[in-house]
Amino acid sequence: MLCINTLIITEQRSFSLLRESGIFSTLAKILKGNPRCAVKAAQVLSEIAKNEEMKKPCIEADLVPTLIPLLESTDQEMLLHAGRAIGRICYDNRKLQEELVKVGVITPLVRVLTDYPESDPLVHVDLLALCNLADLDTAKEALSKTKVAEQLVKQLRRAENHEKLEIIFEVLQALAENDALKVQLVEAGVQEVLSEILMRLQGSSQAENTCIVKAASDLIVSLLLGGKKTRRHTDISDIKKKKKSPLDLPSSLLLSQLTDTSATYGNCERMVQLGVIHQLLDLLEKHVESEDISVQHAALSALRNLAIPVVSKVQILEEGVAERIQTLLRSEMPPVQFKLLETLRMLADGQADAAEILGQDPMLLNRLVQWCSANDHTGVHGEANRLLASILHHNRSQEVVKAIQEAQGVKHLISMTTSEHAAMQNEALNALAIASAINLGTFFLKESQLVQSLHKLLQDDNTSPEVKYNSMHLLCSLLNSGNLILICLHLCPNSPVPGPVCTTAFLYSNKESASSCTCRHTFILLMLSAKEKQR
Repeated sequence: MLCINTLIITEQRSFSLLRESGIFSTLAKILKGNPRCAVKAAQVLSEIAKNEEMKKPCIEADLVPTLIPLLESTDQEMLLHAGRAIGRICYDNRKLQEELVKVGVITPLVRVLTDYPESDPLVHVDLLALCNLADLDTAKEALSKTKVAEQLVKQLRRAENHEKLEIIFEVLQALAENDALKVQLVEAGVQEVLSEILMRLQGSSQAENTCIVKAASDLIVSLLLGGKKTRRHTDISDIKKKKKSPLDLPSSLLLSQLTDTSATYGNCERMVQLGVIHQLLDLLEKHVESEDISVQHAALSALRNLAIPVVSKVQILEEGVAERIQTLLRSEMPPVQFKLLETLRMLADGQADAAEILGQDPMLLNRLVQWCSANDHTGVHGEANRLLASILHHNRSQEVVKAIQEAQGVKHLISMTTSEHAAMQNEALNALAIASAINLGTFFLKESQLVQSLHKLLQDDNTSPEVKYNSMHLLCSLLNSGNLILICLHLCPNSPVPGPVCTTAFLYSNKESASSCTCRHTFILLMLSAKEKQR
């Protein structure tokens, strides 16, 4: 202990002597007016600035403004020592860092990466400097006007040791918060390098590799998301406890982040164009039999998110994703089933071609009908019904209607009209109205109790106006097809107009709150019913 105290006292005495000696003003003069000795002066200054107590005298002597012009030098040793000195003096000093950006330090820093990309010591110092400045908005703005993204991607590609990778990832993560820099990084091909890193480190159990994979995953998330970065941190100890491979956990973590509602259309479209979709599908197929559903669930969530933009839907369909994704139909995990159905429904949204592919796949339709009966999992049950309705809504071909009817899917749409959710009721009613134009068959309609279901909807005061309107629209469509009349006559043969329909139409036409559209439907309904009866 005595020796340590003696060393501390000696060190403090040395610092005091340095300050009193006038060395800082002497170093400043050498840096400004003696080119031959300037390199050594910069080296001495960089060593002095290692100590926290020496930073203040360096600042007071205005050594930072003196050092900045030296960054324009073509002497690599000068650049190395001047860069170190500036970095050490300004470390953790936001005010000084802002001043550095204002006086234009960004340009020479990027130039060093461009002119000396293979000088490891120089690049290391340069990256540390960028790392210290990258969190500043002013620095990001200045960097967005340079080709720093291209140079950083090159350094990321050639980086071999973990320390360098970590520094680069820290810089890239900060820059990815800026939209302009984010685009530049993607255009520079950062995603390809990240993919190579993830593939290279797959299967490694080293903690250092796990950290790199995590950093790469976080960066991809930041590239996909709009606005500020969103990260979810997981300790290495947690990874070991769960006994997952180092790639699986970051993959699940990465993919789950893609569901964030702040994901921008532009970024999603770019990722689709870069082939991310097939990588997700490869990951899904690899884990389809796994009991751990985190990766499957997260990947499907990511696929759904990426399929939202119309442009992405078209490209996804052209690449055959609709067919590939159906390999997951054999999954017995309800959360995976739910996400699969949700993703397929998003693919079919507004896309007649996708709806046709899905609507004419016997295996998919049979699985859908099974899931429509899955009352033990309401989420899967509801999504299966909604996908059936969506297929009919977005592809109105006779072949699709026939295929769904043969798979016995129509009865589930009819059951869906009694859902407690108005949105699902409307989806079912609209789908049935489309299907009725293809002629669903008198016997089937009779057995399905469709008329009775519509009758209840129209009589119930709690039914929303939109649902009642769509119910009347479906009744009119059925009447035009000629099938409903026969069923109604069977139910009420002695009535001048069919019993349930007549009663409902009469009651609803007298509602004061009835809209003009609904009244028109009611009138048409009564006229068609009476006309058919007179035959």
